[in-house]
Amino acid sequence: MLLYGLSLALLMLFLRMLELRFLIFSNSFEIYAGFIALIFTLLGIWLARRLMKPKVQTIVIEKEIEVQKSTFVLNETEIENLGLSKREVEVLGKMAEGLSNQEIADSLFVSLNTVKTHTSNLFEKLDVKRRTQAVEKARKLQLIR
Repeated sequence: MLLYGLSLALLMLFLRMLELRFLIFSNSFEIYAGFIALIFTLLGIWLARRLMKPKVQTIVIEKEIEVQKSTFVLNETEIENLGLSKREVEVLGKMAEGLSNQEIADSLFVSLNTVKTHTSNLFEKLDVKRRTQAVEKARKLQLIR
Protein backbone atom coordinates (compact mmCIF):
# COMPACT_ATOMS: atom_id res chain seq x y z
CA MET A 1 0.00 0.00 0.00
CA LEU A 2 2.87 2.29 0.78
CA LEU A 3 4.48 1.46 -2.54
CA TYR A 4 1.21 2.14 -4.35
CA GLY A 5 0.87 5.58 -2.65
CA LEU A 6 4.49 6.48 -3.47
CA SER A 7 4.11 5.51 -7.13
CA LEU A 8 0.89 7.52 -7.34
CA ALA A 9 2.65 10.58 -5.86
CA LEU A 10 5.54 10.25 -8.33
CA LEU A 11 3.09 9.93 -11.21
CA MET A 12 1.23 13.06 -10.05
CA LEU A 13 4.55 14.91 -9.76
CA PHE A 14 5.50 13.84 -13.27
CA LEU A 15 2.14 14.97 -14.67
CA ARG A 16 2.48 18.35 -12.91
CA MET A 17 5.94 18.80 -14.40
CA LEU A 18 4.58 18.01 -17.86
CA GLU A 19 1.73 20.42 -17.34
CA LEU A 20 4.14 23.10 -16.16
CA ARG A 21 6.45 22.42 -19.09
CA PHE A 22 3.52 22.64 -21.51
CA LEU A 23 2.44 25.89 -19.85
CA ILE A 24 5.93 27.36 -20.13
CA PHE A 25 6.37 26.37 -23.78
CA SER A 26 2.93 27.54 -24.85
CA ASN A 27 3.22 30.86 -23.01
CA SER A 28 6.95 31.44 -23.33
CA PHE A 29 6.60 34.86 -25.01
CA GLU A 30 4.41 36.20 -22.21
CA ILE A 31 6.76 34.86 -19.56
CA TYR A 32 9.84 36.38 -21.22
CA ALA A 33 8.04 39.68 -21.76
CA GLY A 34 7.02 39.69 -18.09
CA PHE A 35 10.60 39.06 -16.96
CA ILE A 36 11.92 41.82 -19.22
CA ALA A 37 9.24 44.22 -17.96
CA LEU A 38 10.15 43.35 -14.37
CA ILE A 39 13.86 43.90 -15.03
CA PHE A 40 13.27 47.28 -16.69
CA THR A 41 10.91 48.36 -13.92
CA LEU A 42 13.50 47.55 -11.26
CA LEU A 43 16.22 49.25 -13.34
CA GLY A 44 14.03 52.36 -13.70
CA ILE A 45 13.35 52.52 -9.97
CA TRP A 46 17.05 52.11 -9.17
CA LEU A 47 18.08 54.76 -11.71
CA ALA A 48 15.43 57.24 -10.53
CA ARG A 49 16.51 56.86 -6.90
CA ARG A 50 20.14 57.30 -7.88
CA LEU A 51 19.51 60.40 -9.99
CA MET A 52 17.21 62.05 -7.47
CA LYS A 53 19.73 61.94 -4.62
CA PRO A 54 21.35 65.31 -3.98
CA LYS A 55 24.99 65.22 -4.97
CA VAL A 56 26.08 67.94 -2.56
CA GLN A 57 25.29 67.87 1.10
CA THR A 58 25.03 71.32 2.66
CA ILE A 59 26.44 71.68 6.13
CA VAL A 60 25.65 74.82 8.09
CA ILE A 61 28.33 75.89 10.54
CA GLU A 62 27.56 78.72 12.88
CA LYS A 63 30.49 80.72 14.18
CA GLU A 64 30.79 83.78 16.30
CA ILE A 65 32.64 86.52 14.48
CA GLU A 66 34.34 89.35 16.23
CA VAL A 67 33.67 92.65 14.56
CA GLN A 68 36.54 95.02 14.82
CA LYS A 69 35.48 98.60 14.99
CA SER A 70 37.80 100.49 12.78
CA THR A 71 37.69 104.07 11.77
CA PHE A 72 36.05 104.28 8.40
CA VAL A 73 37.48 106.84 6.02
CA LEU A 74 35.28 107.82 3.12
CA ASN A 75 37.16 107.58 -0.18
CA GLU A 76 36.19 110.95 -1.62
CA THR A 77 38.63 110.78 -4.50
CA GLU A 78 36.91 107.62 -5.76
CA ILE A 79 33.51 109.31 -5.39
CA GLU A 80 34.76 112.16 -7.60
CA ASN A 81 36.34 109.74 -10.09
CA LEU A 82 33.07 107.85 -10.45
CA GLY A 83 31.03 111.04 -10.55
CA LEU A 84 28.66 110.05 -7.75
CA SER A 85 26.38 112.67 -6.27
CA LYS A 86 25.75 112.97 -2.53
CA ARG A 87 22.23 111.67 -2.99
CA GLU A 88 23.51 108.62 -4.91
CA VAL A 89 25.93 107.89 -2.08
CA GLU A 90 23.02 108.15 0.39
CA VAL A 91 20.92 105.77 -1.73
CA LEU A 92 23.90 103.40 -1.88
CA GLY A 93 24.17 103.48 1.92
CA LYS A 94 20.47 102.71 2.30
CA MET A 95 20.84 99.84 -0.18
CA ALA A 96 23.66 98.48 1.99
CA GLU A 97 21.30 98.55 4.98
CA GLY A 98 19.00 96.22 3.02
CA LEU A 99 16.14 98.64 2.44
CA SER A 100 13.80 98.29 -0.52
CA ASN A 101 13.37 101.07 -3.06
CA GLN A 102 10.12 102.17 -1.40
CA GLU A 103 11.75 102.23 2.05
CA ILE A 104 14.67 104.25 0.69
CA ALA A 105 12.24 106.70 -0.90
CA ASP A 106 10.32 107.06 2.39
CA SER A 107 13.47 107.59 4.46
CA LEU A 108 14.99 110.16 2.07
CA PHE A 109 11.64 111.91 1.39
CA VAL A 110 11.83 111.45 -2.38
CA SER A 111 9.64 109.64 -4.87
CA LEU A 112 10.07 106.00 -5.82
CA ASN A 113 10.99 106.98 -9.39
CA THR A 114 13.79 109.19 -8.08
CA VAL A 115 15.23 106.26 -6.12
CA LYS A 116 14.99 104.04 -9.20
CA THR A 117 16.80 106.69 -11.26
CA HIS A 118 19.57 106.98 -8.64
CA THR A 119 19.83 103.19 -8.49
CA SER A 120 20.17 102.81 -12.25
CA ASN A 121 22.76 105.63 -12.30
CA LEU A 122 24.69 103.83 -9.54
CA PHE A 123 24.61 100.57 -11.46
CA GLU A 124 25.95 102.31 -14.55
CA LYS A 125 28.66 104.25 -12.73
CA LEU A 126 29.81 101.26 -10.67
CA ASP A 127 29.52 98.95 -13.71
CA VAL A 128 27.35 96.37 -11.93
CA LYS A 129 23.99 94.72 -12.61
CA ARG A 130 22.57 93.95 -9.15
CA ARG A 131 22.15 95.67 -5.81
CA THR A 132 24.36 93.15 -4.03
CA GLN A 133 27.14 93.70 -6.55
CA ALA A 134 26.82 97.47 -6.11
CA VAL A 135 27.05 97.22 -2.32
CA GLU A 136 30.01 94.84 -2.49
CA LYS A 137 31.90 97.07 -4.92
CA ALA A 138 31.11 100.17 -2.87
CA ARG A 139 32.50 98.52 0.25
CA LYS A 140 35.67 97.53 -1.60
CA LEU A 141 36.08 101.09 -2.84
CA GLN A 142 35.32 102.42 0.68
CA LEU A 143 32.32 104.41 -0.49
CA ILE A 144 30.14 102.98 2.31
CA ARG A 145 30.74 101.15 5.58
